[in-house]
Amino acid sequence: MTLNPSAELLDNLLTAIDQTAAVREEVRVWSMSGVERVTFPDGSTAIFKYAKTPFDREDQALRLARTLGVPVPQVHASAVLDDWLGMLMEDLGPSVREADDLDGVAAAVVLHSTRTAPPLPVLDQNRLRALPGRALEHLGRLRKADRWQDAGDIEDRLDRIAGAAEARSAGATTAPFGWVHSEFHPTSLYIGERGWRLLDLARSFTGPGLLDLASWHGTIEPPHPVRLRVFLEQYVTVGGAPDALAPRGGLTAENWALGWHRMWAVEWFMEQSVRWINDPATDPAYLKAVRRHLTDVLHLLEI
Repeated sequence: MTLNPSAELLDNLLTAIDQTAAVREEVRVWSMSGVERVTFPDGSTAIFKYAKTPFDREDQALRLARTLGVPVPQVHASAVLDDWLGMLMEDLGPSVREADDLDGVAAAVVLHSTRTAPPLPVLDQNRLRALPGRALEHLGRLRKADRWQDAGDIEDRLDRIAGAAEARSAGATTAPFGWVHSEFHPTSLYIGERGWRLLDLARSFTGPGLLDLASWHGTIEPPHPVRLRVFLEQYVTVGGAPDALAPRGGLTAENWALGWHRMWAVEWFMEQSVRWINDPATDPAYLKAVRRHLTDVLHLLEI
């Protein structure tokens, strides 16, 4: 399998749009994806984005979102090679400013009120409460590979969360339940002279919209329920579902959202570690992040 077939992917895309050549300029590149600006001989430009599985269905999500009226970049062409997706998209140009909280709630209201469609995976209550069990399965595979051997504390915490998951996951389908961006941060919301566009829809799904709202302020700093409560109130004020403020799973909406968002992140980190990245050199960083998030989960979900 080609390690990074971006050059071949770009050639295929250029053929699809009847271009013969393009000058490439890196915008952002990491191990599983990259974003470049390409300039064609006539001086016009496009964004070339390539991504490895499991980020290889973003073209479908973007086209679906655009069809349903969500402001997203237009996909000019897409192609798949081995486990990599390549897309040529409209170049939105430089943003005029960073997105703020009011931009975030406005975009979330639009996305969450958009009807979902069968291609999107579903995260309902059954799948939400299965997250700690899935994380335990990832841990088992890591241990079989002689990794994460000193992670007994992680196993204990996941067992405790799994035991409480059925009760604490109640209310998962309470509104807003629908299209979830899943990587909803200020950096995934472009603000330009002609309005806003949502970016980075590669892992979007149908599920609890509160997970988007919980992700907006990031996971680097400790979770801040009071700040999220204010954000939820702003969301409702500009047209979001009033039930966004409703308690669920015996918890306040903000604690439920932050707790389950962290649990969702833990399962994703562990799957990345064992499946998508699968590099023992990254284990110390992943172990640190998982332990930190699990501490937050136990506190926020009151387990």
